[in-house]
Amino acid sequence: MEATIDVAALRKEYTLNGLFRKDLHLDPFEQFRIWFEESVKTAGDREPNAMTLATVDGAGRPSARVVLLKGFDKGGFTFFTNYQSRKAEQLSQNPYAALNFHWPWLERQVEIEGRVDKVTRRESEIYFNKRPLGSRFGALASAQSSVIENRQQLERRLAAIKAQYPEGDPPVPDFWGGYRLFPARIEFWQGRENRLHDRFLYYPDSDANWRIERLSP
Repeated sequence: MEATIDVAALRKEYTLNGLFRKDLHLDPFEQFRIWFEESVKTAGDREPNAMTLATVDGAGRPSARVVLLKGFDKGGFTFFTNYQSRKAEQLSQNPYAALNFHWPWLERQVEIEGRVDKVTRRESEIYFNKRPLGSRFGALASAQSSVIENRQQLERRLAAIKAQYPEGDPPVPDFWGGYRLFPARIEFWQGRENRLHDRFLYYPDSDANWRIERLSP
């Protein structure tokens, strides 16, 4: 089957901004905060906290999906999911992952790689209870990544969960919670004309300080 669109001809020139070493914060977490807050302010109805999460299983086979960032600080970058999902199974086999934020309206990307660990149960409980009620019921109803016969099966399960908790206060399921990725490297990418993009890599040196290097595009 041939594409009806000339995919090879699709092209966009990046002309908004440049990125210079003198403008970078010495701390990559602070640099991320600056860029993230700018993305939130300019996102409109887009999701600035959407990020691609790439994981690898024990046999070295990768997979990727979009999840939502739900917190970040010097301890790392946090997201939540079903602990019985495919991504969680892969993280149990290989606790290293990569994140990618793509903010096309700013012509920017941030790539983050590092080790992933579960957050504390208390952290999971605090975030779960802040979620909309429908999302909490959904977490209980879905055996994420498992095969289901049809949509009706899922909706019946959701109805049963709602009936089980008529007061609208479902507990945090044991199979649900958070992960935190602590970076071993963070790269900030700014699109430039003619594909000569600006790329700066942060990585820790032997003294646990962060070094910054410009990468060739």
